[in-house]
Amino acid sequence: MAMDYKSAGVDVEAGYRAVKLMKEYVQRTYDKNVLGDLGSFGGFYALDDRVDGDCLVAGTDGVGTKLKYAFVLDKHDTIGIDAVAMCVNDIVCQGAKPLLFLDYIAQGKLEPERVAQIVKGVAEGCCQAGCALIGGETAEMPGFYANDEYDIAGFAVGIVKKNKIINGKTICVGDKLIGIASSGVHSNGYSLVRKLFGEDKESLNRYNPTLGCTPAEVVLTPTKIYVKTILDLIERFPIKGIAHITGGGFIENIPRIIPKGMGIRIDRDSYPLPDLFRALQEIAGIEDEKMYNTFNMGIGMVLAVDPSIAADVVAALNAMGEQAYEIGCVIDREGVQL
Repeated sequence: MAMDYKSAGVDVEAGYRAVKLMKEYVQRTYDKNVLGDLGSFGGFYALDDRVDGDCLVAGTDGVGTKLKYAFVLDKHDTIGIDAVAMCVNDIVCQGAKPLLFLDYIAQGKLEPERVAQIVKGVAEGCCQAGCALIGGETAEMPGFYANDEYDIAGFAVGIVKKNKIINGKTICVGDKLIGIASSGVHSNGYSLVRKLFGEDKESLNRYNPTLGCTPAEVVLTPTKIYVKTILDLIERFPIKGIAHITGGGFIENIPRIIPKGMGIRIDRDSYPLPDLFRALQEIAGIEDEKMYNTFNMGIGMVLAVDPSIAADVVAALNAMGEQAYEIGCVIDREGVQL
């Protein structure tokens, strides 16, 4: 029997309903400085009324059930990178430079050495993103978390000029989609990954021929942080839209930057699919569409650009040490064609 995200315990439709239900309460808190109609990956708060005035962009996120592998493998020095990445990659999608980061770590029993390893990862992520780790909270919650388990979440704030915000509004039919390679699964889809690879330490350290390595070697690979690459790129090219490929994969995230009435076509043969995703699909036995609606499928960021500069953008990214590909285009009807 095929194993998909819902059967692994994650109901995406319930998440959509939750957002719909909470919307009216959230909007009650808005004042004139909240720019609610801009972008989709970060929250905007204008600092003044000028067209070229500064605007704060904020984002918050956690690492999800990827944490289970940190527990099983007793490796805690990279999970903090994921916490940073999930926040800063979102706000840089709007063209904002991350300024600061705060973390929250909750655990059943405070183990100073383990906390230090977690924060080591957070600090490394902040260095990669060029932002400051200015504080946080470490909570000890016996009876709520098991002694050897914890949760981590983060909060990031960036800044961008209002007239420099990247929000996808100028995207038009025919624009090209540029994909930048991911470092692996990143931090989404792990409820399904855990069902597929399991949580037994011995099994995780057993060689998998499809992967070409052990699952343990890939399940804790940190989420790639794209901040410095994107900030450099947007200074050189007019990037119209940027999508961070997280939960919901291609199918949910790329349309978030596409104007109403338009859709996207993805050429799946335009880039090499990493063996990791082949292995996951082989074990799960699920169709391509569900894979592209759960995982990043080897692409962590997608940029929308004018066709005239697409080749130059790809070349520039590759020169920066990224692996970039032209993976599709914007079409004149809504939806995602794979």
